[in-house]
This record gives sequence, structure tokens and C-alpha cells, in this order.
Amino acid sequence: MIHRMTEVFQFKLILLFIIATFQNINAEGIRPWPLNPWYWEYHGEPILLLGGSDDDNLFQWPKDRLIPQLDRIVKAGGNVIRNTMSDRNDKGFEVYPFQKLPTGQYDLDQWNPEYWYRFETMLEETHQRQIMVQIEIWDRFDYTDNRGSQRWQKHPYNPKNNINYDYASSGFDEEYPEHPGANKQPFFYTTPKQRNNEVVLEYQNKFVNKLLDHSLEYDHVLYCIDNETKAEPAWGIYWAERVKERARKIGKSVFVTEMWDDWNLRAERHRQTFDHVELYDFVDVSQNNHNSGRKHWDNFLYVKNYLSIHPRPINTTKTYGATGNKFGHNDQDAIERFWRHVLAGAASARFHRPDSGLGINDKAFACIRSVRMVESKVPFWDLKPSMDLIESTHENDAYAAAKENQSMIIFFTGKHEIEIDLSGFSNILKLSWINVDRGSMHSELKIHSAKNSKLIPPGNGNWIALMESGN
Repeated sequence: MIHRMTEVFQFKLILLFIIATFQNINAEGIRPWPLNPWYWEYHGEPILLLGGSDDDNLFQWPKDRLIPQLDRIVKAGGNVIRNTMSDRNDKGFEVYPFQKLPTGQYDLDQWNPEYWYRFETMLEETHQRQIMVQIEIWDRFDYTDNRGSQRWQKHPYNPKNNINYDYASSGFDEEYPEHPGANKQPFFYTTPKQRNNEVVLEYQNKFVNKLLDHSLEYDHVLYCIDNETKAEPAWGIYWAERVKERARKIGKSVFVTEMWDDWNLRAERHRQTFDHVELYDFVDVSQNNHNSGRKHWDNFLYVKNYLSIHPRPINTTKTYGATGNKFGHNDQDAIERFWRHVLAGAASARFHRPDSGLGINDKAFACIRSVRMVESKVPFWDLKPSMDLIESTHENDAYAAAKENQSMIIFFTGKHEIEIDLSGFSNILKLSWINVDRGSMHSELKIHSAKNSKLIPPGNGNWIALMESGN
């Protein structure tokens, strides 16, 4: 009897050890930083996510193109990519997730091994480099014919292209020429609390389960349900709950958000994520990057204030801005938006792909490097937006964040003179000038603190002034 009790006790000890070990491994994955949940933590250390890439679905890239792109991101100081599960054939090498039959149609019950091999490769290569991945499961632009794209005409989910259902049973139309923002595609109305389209939902669930079969093996993945959606709340809720339930079944925690299309962050639609911390663990405010100047800054701070009761990471995975793009924004817009968000407290900032963003071109590369140069001296999670400490002629001349009486960072959008209140700092401060456009240190000098100190960058372009007490 005693021997039997000893065996049971030993078994319980082993079981507890296994559970504790698994929980520890899981806790090391990306998650909101417990000490400051505005930011992310990975392997027990806080991290600021920065990035830029030349596409939004890098997993589709052949390996000989993917690896140099990832290495360039790392070389710049980047550690995050956006990965839509998009399969639209824009560049000629993208593939669909389903098996194509000799007849030319697809069987939605069979997988295309190449698609999933590419996905697994991306996950493995990013994990090796400690590059976080924000996955967007659905992208409304894959299921449209808008502007002559003919994407719906080619897609396996279109009944004419598969052997699994027809137009009548699926509820699909033959074409969808309107912009997907019109939200007329039944693909996004299938869940039980919407139109309960069991025919299509079966295959959507299979796809998401297959995705999770791969991604849940890794600890560096975040989940966003859609790319800039206008879908009904029930759509996002259904998929967020399914992703979390799958993770719970294997004892993991995953972190999920939704990305809304509204440029106005005060719009009611955004509150569907802001108000539901129990479901959406972080927020993505990428569409704020259609705004500029002080409005862009103030909008972000509005969100941060709104979330202050339950702080969560705020990601901006798409920083728009590229000279000549369709939105009318330019390269300078991108750099300013990137720095404003980082200074205001974004947990993740990434340049959007060309031609709507800088991707990982030389300007983006230098900008990321300049952020890392500042971070090596002053962690951004120690700072608070501090526009009250500066005065300038124009509202978009400069932006400031500070750690009280210890350090201040000022981003200059050009060679503008500003007035700073340094009266709370020690008498002598170390001033470092960083050239944002080159990603390099320009100079270091000593300055005296004063209530009405004047400061002007040493040259044209974008500059950072980093001031530190006690040096």
C-alpha cells in the first residue's frame, strides 16, 4: 500500500514538473510585458518591434528571395514582419493553399503542399532570427474583382473553380467588382451568428485549423483576424475565439487583434477591439497612418488614453508613405509617422510595402537603425510623450518624449528651431545628435539646462536630439 502511494506521489511530481516546464516554455513566447503591458516581451525580455518589408505576404516568396529579405531586416535592427495569408497572384510566384486537379479546378478537401511548405519555411526562418510575425488570417482584397483585378475570378473559393460546391449552395455571386470596403462579399458573413453558411464555413475552418497546425508550434507569432476590415463584429469574434480555443487545447496562450478600416481612431468601430480586452489582447491602429502631422500624433495618444484602464500593446503594422503612391503621401510622411508612433509609445511600428510604403529600402533601413541607436541609450518604455516641454513655430516641427528629470528625446522633422524647458534636469546634460536619414550618430556635446533653452538641428532633414542628465 505504501509502495503504491509512493508511485502515485512520484507520478504526480513528474506530472507537475512537466506542466511547470511547459508553462515556462510557453511564458517565454511573445506576450504583453507584465511589467509594462504597453509593450511586448519575448523570452523574458521586453522588446520594441520594428520592421519593414517589400511585401505583406513574405511566406509566399521563394526561399532564395525570402532569406536575403529577412537578413536585411535583421541588419537594420528590425524584428517583426507582417504576414497576410494572401494567395493572390500579383507577382507570378504565389500559390493557392488547395490542390489543383488535372481538370484545372481545385479540391478544397486537399491541400497544396507547396503553399504550406512555404508557410512553414517562413515560420522557421523568422524564428531562427527572432523576427516576430503578425499574421493576418483573412485579406478582403483576395476575394474581389475591383479595378479589374479578377482575383475572385481566379480564386479556388469561387464555385466555378472548385469541385466542392456551386453558386446556389454557397451563396456566392459570379463576380464582385466593387471595392471590398463595400462589404458585399458573402465570404465574410458565414459564421453562425451571421448567415450561418455551413457550406463555405466548413472550408474556412479547415483552412484556419491547418494554419494553426503550423503556427502553434512556434512562440513568435501574433494573430490579426483581418486586413483593414469593415466586417460585422460577429465575424472577428468567431475567428478570435476559434484561434484561442485551439491554442488552449494544447496549453498555449496566443494574442489576437482585429484591424479596422476606419482612419478615424475615434470611430465607433474601433471600440469593438478597444472595449473587449477579454478577447482582443492588443490593438492595431495602422489606419491612423493615413493621417499626418499633429492629428496623427493626437489620434494615437487618444487611443493610449482610452486603453489606459487596461493597457495593451498598440501595434502599427502598416506605416504608409512613399513618394508617388496612390494615397498622395510621400517618403517624408512615412518617416514622420514611424517616429511619431515610436515616441508616442507604439509597441510595434513597421513600414508598409511598396508602393504604398518604404518597405525595407535605404530610408526605412536608416530610420530603423536610428531608433535602435536611441534605444541603446534610453529604452522607449521608460519615456512618456512630453509635448508640454517644447514650443515651436509650427505644430509639426518637432515631437518629444521624456523620462522625468533624466532624459528627453526630440524628433525634428527638419531644421527647425524650438524652445525647450530643461529646468527639471541637472545643470549639465549630454546632447547626442542622430541623423535619422543616415541612421548614424552625428555628434555629442554638453549643454546647460535652462527653462528656455533653444535647440536647432545641425543640418537639414530628420534629426533626433537625445539629452541625458548626469553625464
